[in-house]
Amino acid sequence: MKHSLKDLNSFGVESYSSNLYYINSIEDFSNLDSHIREKETIILGGGTNILLKSKIIEKPIFKIQIQGIEIYNETENEVYVSVGAGVNWDQFVWWCLDNNFGGIENLVSIPGNVGSAPIQNIGAYGREVKDVVVSCEGVFIKNLQKKTFTNSDCNFTYRSSIFKNKLKNLFAITKVNFVLTKNNHLIFSDYGSVKSALNNSNIINPSINDIANVIKEIRESKLPDYKVIGNAGSFFKNPIINKERFEKLKFDYKDIPYFNINKKEVKIPAAWLIETCGFKKIKYKNVSVHNNQSLVIVNLGKATGIDIYKFSQKIKESVVKKFDILLEEEVNII
Repeated sequence: MKHSLKDLNSFGVESYSSNLYYINSIEDFSNLDSHIREKETIILGGGTNILLKSKIIEKPIFKIQIQGIEIYNETENEVYVSVGAGVNWDQFVWWCLDNNFGGIENLVSIPGNVGSAPIQNIGAYGREVKDVVVSCEGVFIKNLQKKTFTNSDCNFTYRSSIFKNKLKNLFAITKVNFVLTKNNHLIFSDYGSVKSALNNSNIINPSINDIANVIKEIRESKLPDYKVIGNAGSFFKNPIINKERFEKLKFDYKDIPYFNINKKEVKIPAAWLIETCGFKKIKYKNVSVHNNQSLVIVNLGKATGIDIYKFSQKIKESVVKKFDILLEEEVNII
């Protein structure tokens, strides 16, 4: 029996699988035949950071749906929370805010599930999920060995982790443990657009709820809702280059925006590179970049996964040709 994956990916592209398995507990992996687990597999979370390029997917797909939010430890200033990998990320953010738990308010309105957050090391407005992850629990699919990865074990880097590289589709995260603040919250409000929005609202000493509400408004004004128009958020990572190379670029493009990473490296907004290559005016087979954010590729109607993929490669080729910078996909292509 073939299962449609159209409703399981935020691009809304049609793709089919005859090997789709819903995982509601870690024990569900044990109930699968060993020959299924021994194949090359695909672990699927919220489906908001993938592009299904293939019309038919032969590999077994494990859709992680494990629920539950539990406080497992507390101190005077901190709270430790264990969250099922299938819990919706944004619902978890608002649960924290409702309980006055601080630490992830800058990551509000990011689509996807909790289990995917450390894989991608999601980040926004000056914060990354690695800042609050204590550990990730899960299981190696082939031999059913359970393991807990501490924060340092996760090898977090910019939009990446050990789960996205070495252990991709080999280890399934079933639970993520977080440490959050109960009081004396650390407020991160120095990011340009956040600071401006707070000033415009005359908010001098913002609370964690103020930060979340401001960022929610910013994201809604810039980014399309995938339930309305198919997309997977930022398609590419913002490239990081050395300062010597950046100075050469700046000689030709005096208005090029940038962020200093350290004394040797600079991050350049991929959206600016894409716009400068003229992609705001380009459409290809019901695919384009979003009007308000060129880093987001959108499905304008009945685009196929391969249509979206080909359009993304056109962007990469143009940016390489114009700037000699190779963009790296943030989206997982299957």
